[in-house]
Amino acid sequence: PTSAQVSVAPHSGRFCYTLDNDLLTTEQRQFYEDNGYLLIKNLVSDEDIERFRKEFTRICRREVKPPGVMIMKDESLRSQFGQTEKVVNKVQDFQEDEELFRYCTLPEVLKYVECFTGPNIMAMHTMLINKLPDSDKQTFLHPMHQDLHYFPFRPASRIVCAWTAMERAHQDNGCLVVQPGTHKTALKPHGYPEWEGKTNKLFHGLLDEDEKIPKVHLVMEKGDTVFFHPLLIHGSGINRTSGFRKSISCHFASSECHYIDVKNTTQEHLEKELQDMVSKKYNATSVDLKDIWNFRARLVQGQRINL
Repeated sequence: PTSAQVSVAPHSGRFCYTLDNDLLTTEQRQFYEDNGYLLIKNLVSDEDIERFRKEFTRICRREVKPPGVMIMKDESLRSQFGQTEKVVNKVQDFQEDEELFRYCTLPEVLKYVECFTGPNIMAMHTMLINKLPDSDKQTFLHPMHQDLHYFPFRPASRIVCAWTAMERAHQDNGCLVVQPGTHKTALKPHGYPEWEGKTNKLFHGLLDEDEKIPKVHLVMEKGDTVFFHPLLIHGSGINRTSGFRKSISCHFASSECHYIDVKNTTQEHLEKELQDMVSKKYNATSVDLKDIWNFRARLVQGQRINL
């Protein structure tokens, strides 16, 4: 079910992107080193996923209103479906919702995260994605991108995303698409793709995508979890089915990571866009990018050092 086959190179004897641990096999570590992602089957229980699904529905209906949460909708559908999950594409920054935030504290997830970040773990960025049926407009096609574009902290190798399928994800409903090995490249310039009338706020993509790099479609069953590097180029296709493709994810980082100044970098325009959004939402006159991330970040294991 993939559009490219990934080969595992011989063991190099030196690991850059994983830390010594008793959990990952040498083959798993080498696969992540070479490809920038690692898929673990059946990691999150059906019971937990159903609890996350119920809480998502409650947020959509506004039965609960977690502070700081950003609810992204297709406004064109609101008149037809009202305040339901059929309108909401994404619930972002759910760090203050204790039920959804349980995902970031699951021991079965954190034991893998620690292999990439070390023992002091911050949950930095949280999302529950509800990819809407979208065969006509392509509104929720997420262009190929690198997540590090959004993050003003480093080093990149101590950041990892955990992304769990809440139901079967496949090519028809817009599964994740990755370009193996691209985590070894630098952060590239991002911006809004030139799809007139078809872009969502903050859905930035690579300005210069190399179409020759092979792509792999990550077909995943409910509960499967993929861990991937923030420089790995990835995206997702459109959902051509009549159902909704849900996933829950968190970007974790070592609390020993440090904030950087993004002025005069390719991330500078993103900083301004985020500041404008937060200023508008909270009626604030001056917002620092570091403050935005301090608000999002929560310690989930060990000590809070820098972040």
